[in-house]
Amino acid sequence: MGDVAMTVPVIYAFAKSSTRDSRPSGERSGKANPDLKITVLSKPFFKPIIETIPNINFVAAETNGKHKGIIGLWKLSRELKALGISQIADLHNVLRSKILKLFMGVPSASIDKGRAEKKALTRAKNKDFRPLKRTLQRYVEVFEKLGYATFNPEMLPKPVSNDTVQHFTGLDEKKWIGIAPFAAHQGKQYPLDLMREVIVGLNKSTDVRLFLFGAPQEKEQLLELSKGCDSCTIVAGALQFQDEINLIAQLDGMLSMDSGNGHLAAMFGVPTVTLWGVTHPYAGFAPFGQEAHCLVSDREKYPLIPTSVYGNKVPERYGGVMRSIAPVTILEKIKSLT
Repeated sequence: MGDVAMTVPVIYAFAKSSTRDSRPSGERSGKANPDLKITVLSKPFFKPIIETIPNINFVAAETNGKHKGIIGLWKLSRELKALGISQIADLHNVLRSKILKLFMGVPSASIDKGRAEKKALTRAKNKDFRPLKRTLQRYVEVFEKLGYATFNPEMLPKPVSNDTVQHFTGLDEKKWIGIAPFAAHQGKQYPLDLMREVIVGLNKSTDVRLFLFGAPQEKEQLLELSKGCDSCTIVAGALQFQDEINLIAQLDGMLSMDSGNGHLAAMFGVPTVTLWGVTHPYAGFAPFGQEAHCLVSDREKYPLIPTSVYGNKVPERYGGVMRSIAPVTILEKIKSLT
């Protein structure tokens, strides 16, 4: 989800300012091309994310259904051909997208994920600890390879709160802060006992309302985390995904792990604090425009950080790595932004 959300500021800006131009970048006009039609291909679940971008067509890749396997990809390529797709910007660069490009037979360009650099950054021995190119810049470069003028990613304008969200939240004058305490891997998740301290600390402020995000099956954990905190509203399982995105856009601040919710908030320019365990912003995955608000674990105590790009590799004795980020540090950071 985070990868898809990171494409949004890039696709949004490209749709506004792109132009086919073979001249050197310094001579390109960068004028908008009104004839450009952009279609985004992704999994059905991600449709609400892509639909935040104005004037974008979405096609669902049903990789567990009719588009499964080689034959399914062939069918998908025929569907895309019928739409008149004339170029492909491959922002994923995996086997499935490579096969699809082969079937399509149209000009294409693919993201350079910097795999060798990331391997050097995450290896235990002879670690090359330095900031790598940001993922959003890698996305921009794909469009440049296709011959379009260079451009800068842009945050989406804040949408109007929809009727469902208004009914769910009601109206108040408090600052709205979202908290997304979970991550796909334990190496990226802040200990829940410490997160409880953060929530209790924020709950002491009379001018703050907290919205707790998570999957429907995580609702019970969120209820336990927020027990006795009357400022908390549990979002998990209460809203459809598109409405969650609309609510996130209304927030005054977001606290997230190195995970998708942080990127969803950053799409709209919501001040976003992210917590980093065995991963690190140097890999290029900090939320757009929120690089200064990343709180990282102590590398003096845990020098192998980052141990992986995805947070799925936790070395022995690194299980408590995120305990090196004190709750008071998080509280002070959130208060400074909101």
